[in-house]
Amino acid sequence: MIKSMTGYGRFELEKGAHRFIIELKGVNHRYLDINIRMPKTLNYFETAIRSGLKKKLSRGKVDIFITYEDLSENRISLKYNRVLAEEYLKYLAQMKEDFGIEYDVKVTHLSRYPEVLSMEDQGVDQEELWNTFQEALQGAVDAFIETKLLEGDSLKNDLIEKLDTVEALLKSIEERSPEIINQYRDKLETKVKELLADYQLDDSRILTEVTLFADKICTDEEAVRLKSHISHMKETLFEKDGVGRKLDFIAQEMNREANTILSKANDLDVSNCAIGLKSEIEKIREQIQNVE
Repeated sequence: MIKSMTGYGRFELEKGAHRFIIELKGVNHRYLDINIRMPKTLNYFETAIRSGLKKKLSRGKVDIFITYEDLSENRISLKYNRVLAEEYLKYLAQMKEDFGIEYDVKVTHLSRYPEVLSMEDQGVDQEELWNTFQEALQGAVDAFIETKLLEGDSLKNDLIEKLDTVEALLKSIEERSPEIINQYRDKLETKVKELLADYQLDDSRILTEVTLFADKICTDEEAVRLKSHISHMKETLFEKDGVGRKLDFIAQEMNREANTILSKANDLDVSNCAIGLKSEIEKIREQIQNVE
C-alpha cells in the first residue's frame, strides 16, 4: 500500500523516572529530510534516531519534536571532599605560623570553601533512558505511519480514478481515428472529381494519398505505449513502500506519449481528447508528488 508524505503522529510515555512527548510531522519533499528538535540531554542519541527513521521512511520532510522530563527526585547528592578540607586546614595553620595571627577556623567556615562541599549529579542510566525513549519514539512513528497510510489510500483511489479517465479519453481517440480517415477519403475524392471533371479518377492515387494521411495521423503506437504505462502505474500503486519516484517516472513517459498524440491530432474531437489527456496526466503528476 502506498504512503503519503503528509502525516502526523504523537505519542506520550511516562515510565519510571522518564517522561517523553514525541511528535512527528511530515510534508512533501524530493528527498528524505529529517529535522530533530530535542533537549541537549538526548543529543547523544541523534545518530541512532536518524538511522532508525531512515529504515522506515524513504521520502519527505519530517520534523521531530521531542520533549523530555526527568521525574527523579534524588538524583542530586551532596559530596564532601575530605582531602581538600585537610589541604585547606594545613595551609591555614601554616598561615597562622607565618603571620602570627589567630587561628579561628570553624566547621561552618571550612564548609564554605570551594569544593569542600559540592552538589553532584548522580547521572542517568543511559541504557534505561534509551530503552524508554525507543518505546516512545516507536509509538510516535507508528501513529505517524498510520496517518500516512490512510492518506496514501485516498491518493491511490484518486489516481486510479484519474487513470480510468485517461483510458476513456484514449478509447475515444482510437474510435475516432478510422472516422477521420474515411472523412478525409470522401473529401479528397469529392475535391478531385471537381477538379478533374470529365477525366478518369485514379483510385490508386487516391489510395496512396489516404494511406499517407493515415500514416501521418496514426497514433496506434503511442496509444499502445500509453495503455502499457497506465497498466504499469496501476500495478505500482499496489506495491510496497517507496514507489513515489517510480510513479513519477511513469507519469513522465505518459506525458510524452500524450504530447505526441496531440501533435498528430488533425481533428477537433481528437485534439480536445488529447488536451484532456494532458490535463489528466498533469493532475496525476501533481498527486504523485505527495507519494512517498
